[in-house]
Amino acid sequence: MALPLTRSKALQRRAETLLPGGVDSPVRAFRAVGGDPPFLVSAKGAYLSDADGNRYIDLFGSWGPMLLGHAFPPAVEAIREAAGHSASFGASTAAEADLAELVQLCFPSIQKLRFVSSGTEACMSAIRLARGFTGRPFVIKFEGCYHGHADALLVKAGSGVATFGIPGSAGVPNETVMHTLALPYNDLSAVEAAFAAHPELVACVILEPVVGNAGTIAPLPGYLKGLREITRKHGALLIFDEVMTGFRLAPGGAQELFADELGGAPDLTTLGKIIGGGLPVGAFGGRAEIMDYLAPLGPVYQAGTLSGNPLAMAAGIATLRSLLEQRETIYTRLEATTAAIVEGIARLAVERGIALTTNRVGSMFTCFFTPSAVTDFTTASHSDTAAFARFHRAMLERGVWLPPSQFEAAFVSTEHGPAEVDAILAAAAEALHEVQK
Repeated sequence: MALPLTRSKALQRRAETLLPGGVDSPVRAFRAVGGDPPFLVSAKGAYLSDADGNRYIDLFGSWGPMLLGHAFPPAVEAIREAAGHSASFGASTAAEADLAELVQLCFPSIQKLRFVSSGTEACMSAIRLARGFTGRPFVIKFEGCYHGHADALLVKAGSGVATFGIPGSAGVPNETVMHTLALPYNDLSAVEAAFAAHPELVACVILEPVVGNAGTIAPLPGYLKGLREITRKHGALLIFDEVMTGFRLAPGGAQELFADELGGAPDLTTLGKIIGGGLPVGAFGGRAEIMDYLAPLGPVYQAGTLSGNPLAMAAGIATLRSLLEQRETIYTRLEATTAAIVEGIARLAVERGIALTTNRVGSMFTCFFTPSAVTDFTTASHSDTAAFARFHRAMLERGVWLPPSQFEAAFVSTEHGPAEVDAILAAAAEALHEVQK
C-alpha cells in the first residue's frame, strides 16, 4: 500500500507540471543531495517552517542575505509602510539616494553606484561598464566563482553550474564566451600569463574575494594584493563581486576585512540582495570617473524599470541602519557563533575518523568531505559529494537545513545563539554516523 503524500511532495508534483523540474532555480530541486525538497511557508529569526509543519534551523539564509535573521522586524515594517504608497513607480524616489549614502558609509571605494534588481544584473552591468571604460574586450574570471547567469560568465562557474557538473550552459554560443578567460583561483602566475598572452586587451578581472559559490574558499595571503598590483600595472579594472561577502564579513565586506593586505581598493564592486533586506535588488559601484561612463552621462547603456524599487530601498535602509547601529556587537557575535559550529563539527568528524575539511571566513563556512586543504575549485571538486549528500539528508531529518550542494557556502545569522549551536552539533553528531554507513 502506497504511503500518503506529504504536503511538500504534493506541492512538488504539482509544481513539476508547471515549472521545469518543479523549481525556479535548479539547486532547489535537491538533485545533488537526494530526497524531496520541503516547501517552505514561513521563516522567523533563525528558523524555517515547511508545509508539513516541520521546523528547521536555517544555515543557508536565502543564500546569504538574511544576516539579521528572517522577518527582521524593522525591515518588515518598512516594507509594509512603503507598499502603502505603491510597490513600484518606475521613477526616481528619495529612498534611492538614502540607501546609496548608507552603502557609501560602509564602502569608501564606492563613490557612485547604481541599483539594479539582482546580483546577476550587477555583475553583468559592471563588466559591460569595464569594457566600455577601457575599450578592451577580454574578461578574466576564476573557476568556481559564480557571478550570475549572464551568458559571458557561465564559464567554469560555481554554484548550481558546479553542483550539476555542467561546464557552461547550452544556448551560449562560443562567440559569446570567446573573450572570457577562466583561470584557477589563488594562482597569480596564471593571471600574469593571461595578461602576457593578451597584452592591452584585458578589460577587467572579476572575482569573489572570498569564494562562496564553490563552497567557502579564502584567498591565500598576498593573492588579493597581487591581483590589485597586476591589474593596475596593465591598466585593467579590478571588480570585487561582494554579492555574498558585502556586509556579511564586515560592514565594508571583504575589502574591509582584508584591507591591510589588499594594497588598494577594487575599482568596481557588485552587491546583492543583502542591501535590500533579502528583497530582489543588487547594485554596482566604484570610482566616479568610471561610473560616469554610464548613460545618461556616458556611452555605456544600462537600465531597469524596477531598479531602485521602493520596497527594496525601504527594506535596505532599515536593514543597513540597524546593522550600522549594532556593528560593534554583530560581527563579534557572528564570529563566535560560526566558529563554535564549525569547530564543533570538525571535532566530531575527527572523533569518528571521517575525512572532513572545514573552511570558514567570518559567518560563512563549508564542510568539504575531503582530507585535503581546499584552496580552489579543483581541490573543492575532490570532495566526496555522496558523503555530503548523506550528511545533508541526515541533518535535514534532524531539523538543520544546510545548502543542498557541496559547492555552496553555509551562512549564520545574528539570530543563531547557544541553543541553536547545541542543536546543530547534536544533529551533526548523529548525521556524521549516517555518513559512515
